[in-house]
Amino acid sequence: MTRKLFGTDGIRGRSNTEPMTAMTALTAAVAAGRHFSTADKRRHLVVIGKDTRLSGYMLEPALVAGFTSVGMDVVTVGPLPTPAIAMLTRSLRADLGVMISASHNPYDDNGIKLFGPDGFKLSDEVEEEIERRMGEGPTAGLSPPERLGRVQRLEDARGRYIEFVKASFPRGRRLDGIKVAIDCANGAAYKVAPTVLYELGATVIPIGVNPDGYNINRNCGAVHPENLQSQVVSHNAHIGLALDGDADRLIVVDEKGQVIDGDQILALIAGSWAKGGQLRGGGVVATLMSNFGLERHLKGLGLDLVRTKVGDRYVVEHMRSNGHNLGGEQSGHLVMTDYATTGDGLVAALQVLSVLTQDGKKASEALRVFAPAPQVLKNVRFSGSVKPLDTDTVKATIKTVEAKLGARGRLVVRKSGTEPLIRVMAQGEDEDEVKAAVAEVVAAVERAAAG
Repeated sequence: MTRKLFGTDGIRGRSNTEPMTAMTALTAAVAAGRHFSTADKRRHLVVIGKDTRLSGYMLEPALVAGFTSVGMDVVTVGPLPTPAIAMLTRSLRADLGVMISASHNPYDDNGIKLFGPDGFKLSDEVEEEIERRMGEGPTAGLSPPERLGRVQRLEDARGRYIEFVKASFPRGRRLDGIKVAIDCANGAAYKVAPTVLYELGATVIPIGVNPDGYNINRNCGAVHPENLQSQVVSHNAHIGLALDGDADRLIVVDEKGQVIDGDQILALIAGSWAKGGQLRGGGVVATLMSNFGLERHLKGLGLDLVRTKVGDRYVVEHMRSNGHNLGGEQSGHLVMTDYATTGDGLVAALQVLSVLTQDGKKASEALRVFAPAPQVLKNVRFSGSVKPLDTDTVKATIKTVEAKLGARGRLVVRKSGTEPLIRVMAQGEDEDEVKAAVAEVVAAVERAAAG
């Protein structure tokens, strides 16, 4: 059986349209609850959090109904970052954690992310089993009346996560005298992120902290850092930090207003950790999208860059299997398993600030770690019924372009696991050649998408 509902980051889609309906959410909860409930007499527990999308009000009660109907107790925590749900799942010894979020997508999308009792995202095999159980319908395996689950709100969830994040910052070090602009994307971290920075001593310029159910990720956050760039410059901030809707990714803006991507952040942290003896595994785990420049820089430090399929879940799987403690994606998903089981934008931000406060350098100096090789990424949107990558013309074009690039570059063409997009990326030594490669593939994909 192959997964049909689960993508690279849970179940995702347009709100109130399959698969992101209340009924499907309820069915998923029944199936997941049955999978994670054992035959013993103890009460089983699930933690449910969400971001600030309007549709969270629809999906949360549907999930609660599904889990309680199969006898699981539920703890709700309201809007909190995805990594907070992973942390609380472990901290509360829960059997399952659920985050209602579509991450960086616009408000009219939503998603359901599941975490096992260890706080890590579920394996492909477990997701396949949950899908199989979903096929049995929402009434399979319901509990008798006396075994229905109960629901309670965890009032101190926000405070628990704030202290968890602060504990990742070096003991005794402070952010006094540092002016930080933080863009919370009107999302899940709109309260906790400014609080963490303030309590560590920073002067905080909060941006994107007025969610209304519709404005999550709208012209703000990690995907749209333009406003943050201007705010950093106008406020003479030392650094700008941009999170996405569920705060599991980080993009940095230096004091000049220039954007720093996840590859440069990985390089900064890797160098610092290697120097301090903290880095494990002999290098960093990244994806096929990471820049050649990062690979060359790490090689110069005697470190390896191990590449996986695109998706932070695959990065984490390789890290766990091979003893690495640092990995991530160019998009800003940064995973540090010494502190968290999934990407955590706030923890990553504190690691960056730790290096800056230790070295006394400006962000523009410290975060320009390597010269990136020319790289171009373009997205092609397509309708759900069309499969451009399955067409012979697109397959032939990809082969032709790969042959043209040869050993001088890399071409990655893939379907997004979270949106109806085909992502076309090329990188190499010659910028004109890279641009031409992307343009040729994009044209073929667009023709196929148009039918």
